[in-house]
Amino acid sequence: MKNILFHRTHTTQDELDAVADAIRSGWLTMGPKVMEFETSFKSYIGAKEAVMVNSATAALHLALKAIGLQRGDEVILPTNTFVATAEVVTYFDAIPVLCDIEYDTHNIDVQKIEALMTERTKAIIPVHFAGQPCDMDEIYTLAKQYNLKVIEDAAHALPSAYKGIRVGSLPSDITCFSFYATKTLSTGEGGMATTNNIDYAKNISINRLHGISKDVWDRYSGGGWEYDIVDNGNKYNSTDINAALGLSQLKKLEWMRDKRADIAKQYDKAFNNKIETLFIKEDRETSYHLYVIKVNNRDELYKILKEKGIGTSVHFIPIHNHSYYKKKYDYKLEDYPVANDVFKKSLSLPIYPDLNEDEVDYIIENVLAYAK
Repeated sequence: MKNILFHRTHTTQDELDAVADAIRSGWLTMGPKVMEFETSFKSYIGAKEAVMVNSATAALHLALKAIGLQRGDEVILPTNTFVATAEVVTYFDAIPVLCDIEYDTHNIDVQKIEALMTERTKAIIPVHFAGQPCDMDEIYTLAKQYNLKVIEDAAHALPSAYKGIRVGSLPSDITCFSFYATKTLSTGEGGMATTNNIDYAKNISINRLHGISKDVWDRYSGGGWEYDIVDNGNKYNSTDINAALGLSQLKKLEWMRDKRADIAKQYDKAFNNKIETLFIKEDRETSYHLYVIKVNNRDELYKILKEKGIGTSVHFIPIHNHSYYKKKYDYKLEDYPVANDVFKKSLSLPIYPDLNEDEVDYIIENVLAYAK
């Protein structure tokens, strides 16, 4: 029987050498490699500023802090997302206001955002599901009309583009990326916030390390021991080991995306008119972080594929379904009919660069044989 993992990070001797070099340098925490990775990343994305942190959750948290989120403020976000998107809002005793999604893309339904707004609405967090950018022009129009901030959750969207512009350099206030183990670029754990606002970048940079006025590399590389605590910060900094891994992965990011795109094309061809898949809009480019099918026997298919040695997953259990959030915010199941329908049907298939042709064919064969 085959053993096809749901995800396997593409690593080679390049990554091993990069990490070993970082360790041999004697500097293991945040230092010159983090700075190099930030510089390379913002150059690739086309943003003015990039700040590396230890997770996308940290990036989102610090982004909300940078825009001045306060207790009682409201932030609109899709219910179909990983819990971190909502969780960071609760750190401020602010309120995550959930929005239903589009059936075809699983992205936030921009037509339903305005009805959720109140005088307490502070920001919108669009989540680029599976790597396909949301309808950003419509979101920017609402943000301008109601004086709202836009923070993109781009955990899936590297590299992705909206109308020819890379996600991370769009006119949002801040964009947050994930470098978790399953992401399109992995540092094991890690994240990045990009922005064209220098003040936001400075705020995030200071608050990723306890609110200290200068980072540890400055202090230990000749900058002197003195420092000041200028804000009530967090311990969210990343390390040179993670950054070294990120630098190596960044060099092959386009190649890895092309490999996922090739697999997606094979899936598309095989499933055409037989199985529902996500619709990719013509004016945007997806990272193909996920490949999601919709079937009526999702749970049965999951078990069968597991028995056949094929790992799959579900993205996501909607926020309004989780017991903590239901109790805390009294979300009503009937308010999210599309997300409910999508959740019952969705199954994510393996899609990563190291999948070989035989494995892709085997996945397709079994999905077609058992999906209903």
